[in-house]
Amino acid sequence: MIVWIERVTIANYRAIKVLDLMDDSINNISLPIGLPKNVEELAELIVIANRERSPVAIAGNSTKLDWGGIVTGAKSLVSTQNLDRSIAHAVGDLTVTVEAGMTFASLQTILVAAGQFLPLDPAYPDRATIGGIIATADAGSLRHRYGGVRDLLLGITFVRADGKIAKAGGRVVKNVAGYDMMKLFTGSYGTLGILTEVTFRVYPLPTNFGTVILTGAPEKLAQAAKTLLASTLTSIAADVVSTAFSQALDISNTPSLVVKFATIPESIDRQSAQLLEIGKSLGLKGGIWQGTQAEHLWSGIQTGIWGTTPIGCKLGVRLTAAVDTIATLDRETANTAKGVIHLNSGIGACALSDAKHIAPLRNHCEASGGFLSVLQAPGEIKQQLDVWGYRGNAVPLMQQIKQQFDPANILNPGRCF
Repeated sequence: MIVWIERVTIANYRAIKVLDLMDDSINNISLPIGLPKNVEELAELIVIANRERSPVAIAGNSTKLDWGGIVTGAKSLVSTQNLDRSIAHAVGDLTVTVEAGMTFASLQTILVAAGQFLPLDPAYPDRATIGGIIATADAGSLRHRYGGVRDLLLGITFVRADGKIAKAGGRVVKNVAGYDMMKLFTGSYGTLGILTEVTFRVYPLPTNFGTVILTGAPEKLAQAAKTLLASTLTSIAADVVSTAFSQALDISNTPSLVVKFATIPESIDRQSAQLLEIGKSLGLKGGIWQGTQAEHLWSGIQTGIWGTTPIGCKLGVRLTAAVDTIATLDRETANTAKGVIHLNSGIGACALSDAKHIAPLRNHCEASGGFLSVLQAPGEIKQQLDVWGYRGNAVPLMQQIKQQFDPANILNPGRCF
């Protein structure tokens, strides 16, 4: 039987901040919250919602319920947090299958015991669920070496908007059956289906690390970043960090280039020395961080943006514009905004304290071949702007896909369209 929490306001659900998620018409009324214990119960719940044309908001542990567009007209909230089992871990094949409600931290604990890990650095790593990470395409710094969420996904099981259970992909690395639904669901924000089970490609856990930090003038950092990308150095993460973020991380009072190596100690030493020499030739200050100091640094980069200010944005630019974009962020906010861009993808995030900074930063990103999406912000701000800020020609196609998967607009209505 499906577990329902009756007469609980969404604002009080697990102490989450979802007043900004829902529109004003339902902020102050109670909604039933569905907590299915298995995929069959979840499917039953969605069958009922579809039959009654009763839209649902979808959550895991609710860490990112306020990301993206405002969900409107939801009559209930459905959480997958009880779907948290480990299904299979093929250690020799470097794959793992878990239910989508498992937290990222729990999955990493399972993998670390076998000397493996899932190379993602999502926001809220202790509480974020696997399904939520996929739905928001939340990768982080390690995408520099290992790619984004969609590059690690091998297979998914999900509940469709009509309540039917469907699968795509498989549990092996070499799988070419059917359409690549994993890429379609990554970043779909729960608008196409509700993820219930996923299979990931995993990697051996590195045991040796070294972090090199270069600090100084943006134009010199840009040259160092260009040289790094064109070199044979094999870093697993390389981030450009804004002045305010550098200060918060106790790095410097200037923008920074933060690079992580993970290989044998001799190679780490050699590559670190080479990168430091590149920085020195450009007049940049450099240093090597190791051990606990480096761990705290990378943890701070992972967790230091989201939820720290009223407005949190995801952005993307061409690789060559990464440092210039951080410099623009510094300039537009008078060195008060925390921001980071992952060098090998051009994807990043920033925390803003004032909505007046959104337009100039979005203009810069779009001029640099990219985008700026407002994921976290008070409802009144989101209602006054285009949250996603997409200027491409794919919107009609995305709307058609939504219509095919969810013709009655049952799942997270308003989140993306």
